[in-house]
Amino acid sequence: MTLYGEKRPSADDRPTVQVTAVTWPDDGSESVTPPAPAAEQPVDAGRRPRRARMLLAAGVTGGVLAAVAGAGAWAYAGDVPRGTSVLGTELGGRSLTAADRELRAELDRRAAALAAPLKVTVGERTAEINPADVGLTVDVAATVAAAAEADAHPVSRLVGSRTVDPVVTVDTDRLDAALRKVLGDQARPMTKPAITYQGTTPKVVQPKPGLAFDPERSADAVRAGWLAGTPVTVPLVESQPATTAEELDRLVTELAKPAVAAPVTLRTDKGSVKVPPAAIAKSLRFTADGAGKLTPSVDVKRLRAALGDSLNAIEVPPKDATMTIAGGKPKVTEGRAGQQLDSAALGRDLLAVLPKTDGREVTGEVKETPPELTAEKLAGLGIKERVSTFTTRFTGGLASARSQNIVTIAKKVDGTVVLPGKTFSLNGHTGERGYKQGYRDAPVILDGKLVPGVGGGTSQFTTTLFNATYYAGLEDVEHKPHSYWFDRYPAVIESTIFWPNLDFKFRNNTEHGVLIDTSYTSNSITVSIWSTKIYDSVKTEYGPRRNITAPKLIHLEPGPTCIATNGINGFTQDAFRVIKKGGKVVKREKFTWRYDAEPRYVCGPKPS
Repeated sequence: MTLYGEKRPSADDRPTVQVTAVTWPDDGSESVTPPAPAAEQPVDAGRRPRRARMLLAAGVTGGVLAAVAGAGAWAYAGDVPRGTSVLGTELGGRSLTAADRELRAELDRRAAALAAPLKVTVGERTAEINPADVGLTVDVAATVAAAAEADAHPVSRLVGSRTVDPVVTVDTDRLDAALRKVLGDQARPMTKPAITYQGTTPKVVQPKPGLAFDPERSADAVRAGWLAGTPVTVPLVESQPATTAEELDRLVTELAKPAVAAPVTLRTDKGSVKVPPAAIAKSLRFTADGAGKLTPSVDVKRLRAALGDSLNAIEVPPKDATMTIAGGKPKVTEGRAGQQLDSAALGRDLLAVLPKTDGREVTGEVKETPPELTAEKLAGLGIKERVSTFTTRFTGGLASARSQNIVTIAKKVDGTVVLPGKTFSLNGHTGERGYKQGYRDAPVILDGKLVPGVGGGTSQFTTTLFNATYYAGLEDVEHKPHSYWFDRYPAVIESTIFWPNLDFKFRNNTEHGVLIDTSYTSNSITVSIWSTKIYDSVKTEYGPRRNITAPKLIHLEPGPTCIATNGINGFTQDAFRVIKKGGKVVKREKFTWRYDAEPRYVCGPKPS
């Protein structure tokens, strides 16, 4: 029997089919006599005997069954179904091992072609990508497994042929980076719609579509082009913001404008409060998600801040449990519950009345509010020992404005507990550091020179806090060293801060709580981190200074804003945080910074 699309098996691999003679009892007889050859049958026999017909049918059926059995045995020979090919190579009828070997041989024959640079067009730009650089390869084992599973239905195995596509893998991150390099500035990020307030006036950002490539479709195109050896065109896709310009205009007309057209009365069992339009504008938020869908909501935390003291007659805020260091040991003080408005209900109900021109009233429910951090929870955080401590020194005593700024921010941070997994933001914790918050004018670096500015000196506290968290082995999230190096700070391992643009953040990447303890003297500031010690040691190894530059001499107009300096060399340096645990180095982090040369500023004209 010849199968469609197959070569006839050779003599040595053709399956052997054995047919056994069959007797068919009839009418209770023990045996029957086979019919005589056709030539011996009587010519005038009008009809064959019944027994003869039955025997003939049995013979035909037996032959067919034998043939099918033989063909089935042939079709199921090997692990890979007959007629299966990959990359034009016949793998059918082979064992998995033999198919793997044959496919690898075919890939070896194509090695030069598969290693050749792939021509890729992204938008209007074309470049070549090295397949090895993006991890393009054929997964032989996965391909052979797919071939072995290809349409195992018996009829399909007997008739026809099938082609199985190779399983191609690619490093999607490396491919994405390579394609973005080709894309260049052709990409256009989606402009998400936005509604904000300037005072009580809504300000709108109109939505605009973005233009980029779809990573999944791009990877599919590159896989196919690589195997075919043909140039690849990566399609660019426009992403339309989910909230359209029409919907944005409707939100402004139906919500953003009427929301601040009049105050809202908040009524409770303990009294009433007027919510003015300015407070509504500060708390009504329009948030766009990743798809550009704009959703309005009321931020009750912002509303509380905007209403300020007017809520004092209604609410009593809860007080968290606190921890202090007394006698060299952590001491926990219990907090207390408060009485506060139900935030979820207030936000929902207030949002519902903001579009209205009349009936602008909501009823708030004051509920007992437990502290977020109870004494029991605080005591169970594992804050039991001092993990690290760091001290920097200052001059001028506590009477100087700069020293007072350092002490003010240190007191604000003292006793802060950072829960496991949480990120601490210095700007977020202290808020704005202005005259109202008790800060004074002292030298700050602005546009490359020292000038008087409110809050000068807080960078020294930031550097002290940064080093304390650094030597505790906590995760550095955000910091920026000064543009000039000052010898009161360790090189590279230091940080400045400036409201609101420059922040310092660290994450408590341990399973234990972290307590920030601050203290000061007339000439120093100290920050200690208390928790559970998990590392043997945390040390810094420095590389040599390089690219050293000398300061320039610059004359400035004399006056109260001119601060003379001696000048400082600029340089680049590496610092490595080396963390050991169990006697072994478990982490080695590199920090690098380039310091500019601080000019030598002279308050006065150039000599003639």
